[in-house]
Amino acid sequence: MKIGFVGLGPMGAGMARRLLDAGHALSVHNRTASRGDALVEAGARRAATPADAARDADLVFSMLADDPAVESMTLGADGIAEGLAPGAVHVSSSTISVALSGRLAAAHAERNQGYLSATVLGRPPAAASGELFVVVAGDPALQARMAPALEAIGQRIFSVGDDPTRSNLVKLSLNFLIFSTIEQMSEVFALNEKGGIAPATMLEILTGSFFTAPVHRNYGKLIVERSFDPPGGAMTLAAKDTDLLLEAGSALHVALPMGSLVRDRLIASLAKGEAGLDFSAFSRRAREDAGLPD
Repeated sequence: MKIGFVGLGPMGAGMARRLLDAGHALSVHNRTASRGDALVEAGARRAATPADAARDADLVFSMLADDPAVESMTLGADGIAEGLAPGAVHVSSSTISVALSGRLAAAHAERNQGYLSATVLGRPPAAASGELFVVVAGDPALQARMAPALEAIGQRIFSVGDDPTRSNLVKLSLNFLIFSTIEQMSEVFALNEKGGIAPATMLEILTGSFFTAPVHRNYGKLIVERSFDPPGGAMTLAAKDTDLLLEAGSALHVALPMGSLVRDRLIASLAKGEAGLDFSAFSRRAREDAGLPD
């Protein structure tokens, strides 16, 4: 396949490399062009604009930080939609709002272009090793056509129907489960530390008994070791995702009280200058509330 890739941050770069290693012809674009150097050296073509990355491509992936970046890079001047041929497909893997996903689907349909939302679960090491989980939604025929590319980046693909916005709702919901799990573990670690039980001991008990999922093992380890820098996922992105979750809840008239709590933890962390840390650093707030030293 001829594939364009727009957005070469820690996640996008790993995904793009998997596509290149799978034998696809790859064109890459990033606003900071140097982030594409390693991929170009490995055989990718550097694209000057998102439209250039989309030109002559069968599909274009985008993996960008937030709604404004995705909208600009897709529908703005020299955006993906400008270069994408009729019948070619934009696959958005960014964590964006349900509303924007709907607007993108409509905008591409007006141009006779395909659109899929294929959000991913996993941190940068999983992206680099092709072990992401992919949640895809959109036209089933397009899902079937794009399957080889999706299989190159993920260990398992979950389809959630023909409406692309569903993938974004699922992604926001699963990110929220990660954030709320961090909050739960942080409170438990703080309580037991004050009771004389080391966080490392609690983590061993948790992950050696009932709580054996990667979210407990991986994020529990980050919390106990305080390995917040460099970030695998930035605090600012977690705050953005939580805001989008609450926005979706408001639109669907679903109360999300734990979501409000997590948002407040993230806001407090940003206020303390922790924007550049891994989002698991908001676990510090539970320690502070318990009167424990950082």
